[in-house]
Amino acid sequence: MAASIPLDLASTFIVVEPDHRAVPVAVTPTIYEELDRVFDHFKGRMLVASFSFEADWPSWEIHPAGDEIVCLMSGEATMVLDRGGVEETVRLREPGSFVIVPKGTWHTARTTVPTTMLFVTPGEGTRNKPV
Repeated sequence: MAASIPLDLASTFIVVEPDHRAVPVAVTPTIYEELDRVFDHFKGRMLVASFSFEADWPSWEIHPAGDEIVCLMSGEATMVLDRGGVEETVRLREPGSFVIVPKGTWHTARTTVPTTMLFVTPGEGTRNKPV
């Protein structure tokens, strides 16, 4: 059943189950480990989350299970996609602008200002590596 009070993506992420049910999950310091454990390593699931940052990401990430949608909520950022060793950049400057990161594409973000982004992520098999 849908919540009758408003929720905030800064404190509550959403897991979209394979049957499309939306499950609110409280954000904790160990949320990603908890999500993998509780939701079977995200098999067939999507994560709707927000993330705020004010400096370049320290790592690259990749999602082998599907495309990721990354939407700018505030600030500005440059998404960097590694296309077989060639970096493609996408500048997001206006709230609501977004990029679709193709399945299996390493990506990172760069910024110098306080920035918040919304992510719709196929989490199964996600990997990270240092920039």
